[in-house]
Amino acid sequence: MKKMIIGCICLLVVGISVNAATFEKDTIKTSDGDLVITFIGHGTLMMEFNEKVIHIDPVGMFADYSALPKADMILVTHSHGDHLDVNVIKLLKKEATFVVMTESCKEAYPDGLVLKNGDSVNYFDIDVDAVPAYNIKHERSEGNPFHPKGEGNGYVLHFGDTNVYVAGDTENIPEMADLKNIDVAFLPMNLPYTMTPDMAADAARMFMPKILYPYHFGETDTGELVELLKTEKEIEVRIRELK
Repeated sequence: MKKMIIGCICLLVVGISVNAATFEKDTIKTSDGDLVITFIGHGTLMMEFNEKVIHIDPVGMFADYSALPKADMILVTHSHGDHLDVNVIKLLKKEATFVVMTESCKEAYPDGLVLKNGDSVNYFDIDVDAVPAYNIKHERSEGNPFHPKGEGNGYVLHFGDTNVYVAGDTENIPEMADLKNIDVAFLPMNLPYTMTPDMAADAARMFMPKILYPYHFGETDTGELVELLKTEKEIEVRIRELK
């Protein structure tokens, strides 16, 4: 994996009027302090760790970002409009904000740092690994997948001894078997664009996260995933408001 230690980059966000206090939060204990995860909606998350704020796929249709903390880091998984919102990136920007994205995002937001699948970077002593995210089965038309291989990222974030995998828009791709020691995972189930519950269960069995959050699930029945994984005692499936 190529690794870079870098300086400053800028980015931003816009939102609708959803009160920040209404979002669910979970606290994950790590060796370097608490990781607080805020579940905003769809593929949009916020994480707070050691006084740093990380926004993942911040999009204005899911929150009023004027009411949320500014970003120290922003991660964008790909260029689709429900994941990349340039106005919100600009709203969240501070002088020292880092923006990480894919090559496909550069036309809309030229100032971000591009990570390709397999690249890694370190900000604020947090390692961020870019991993593949793509479709194998689900296509817009013959030979035209919703998410082509190489265009999207998932991200593995390392908070002390705790590893968090945010999968982005993907199916249960073979590269998931290479993931190691994942403590918390976010897997998408928004049909027909990402995974069925069966696919998500298969993905989880590849790398066995301790905590699994289905996210970006639309109207897909999360109860099906819970049922499919009920015999996997090592995996705790948590359901949050992330349609």
